[in-house]
Amino acid sequence: MIVIGQLLAFTLNAIIGTAAGHHEHAWCYMLVIAALPAVFLWFGMLIIPESPRWLASKGKMRAALRILEQVRDKNRAKQELGEIKTAMDEESKMEKAGFKELTVPWVRRIVFLGIGIAVVSQITGVNSVMYYGTEILKNAGFQTEAALIGNIANGVISVLAVIVGIWLLGKVGRRPMLLTGLIGTTSVHVMIGILSLAFSGSAALPFIVIALTVTFMAFMQGAVAPVAWLMLSEILPLRLRGLGMGGSVFCLWIANFTIGLIFPVLLHGAGLSATFFIFAVLGVAAITFVAKCLPETRGWTLEQLENHFRTYDLDEQRTAIGSTRES
Repeated sequence: MIVIGQLLAFTLNAIIGTAAGHHEHAWCYMLVIAALPAVFLWFGMLIIPESPRWLASKGKMRAALRILEQVRDKNRAKQELGEIKTAMDEESKMEKAGFKELTVPWVRRIVFLGIGIAVVSQITGVNSVMYYGTEILKNAGFQTEAALIGNIANGVISVLAVIVGIWLLGKVGRRPMLLTGLIGTTSVHVMIGILSLAFSGSAALPFIVIALTVTFMAFMQGAVAPVAWLMLSEILPLRLRGLGMGGSVFCLWIANFTIGLIFPVLLHGAGLSATFFIFAVLGVAAITFVAKCLPETRGWTLEQLENHFRTYDLDEQRTAIGSTRES
């Protein structure tokens, strides 16, 4: 739904820009139209069911089981509901989650991973392309109207790529899918940087850049974005879901804001080539983080993942104690 909304935005902006671009209040029409999907979303959310874990936390076990049976077979749904009950029983004996939880090593690790995933999804520069796709194409050599129309291609490929990405989520591991997407986006950054230097001022450059931004969106929306949002919801334990998700998404939007703020400054001051080389460096950092720090989460329930992180922390402590005794 997000990428369909973006495609509609690009299309309507192109229509308004070409038909009424000369009008000084054309941007007002764009903002008014942008409010309509928010209204539709509000009504749509009224019919979305609650999550099974929330229902279980309110004692509505039958309703929770019905929701689970919509996405699991009956035996697996009953097993997962049992795991949810066990996790809730354990959490009922604990104090309410707060910032003091960050003193626990395994909790800190999860929060660190959540923030890392959030920032990784933004330092690819995806929203720079989304927000300033028209400016990138104009900088490459397109006229304003042609850039507005050309930017629709980014929206089209985003929709198609997300459809493929959602299908792949059930077939491929999270880490390899995320790494493939990041390697793809980083490679595109490098190619834009090199080719914008090699073909600077040529008639071919605008078409090269639009082909590469479309390729970038295919990797980003087909692999990075779906995995990033899914893993954020998977790694955070139920008890810390609100705190961890809030902190991670806060960092995501701060990274989004920062990149959105400095991108036009970089594009104007450093130029197209240097700007994308900077994103390539950030891409290498993102690949390193995922390869070294991020665990695989596919095939694990939320309760199993929480137990995994707890066990991993205990194993590390035992190893450290053993090493100390030996020394």
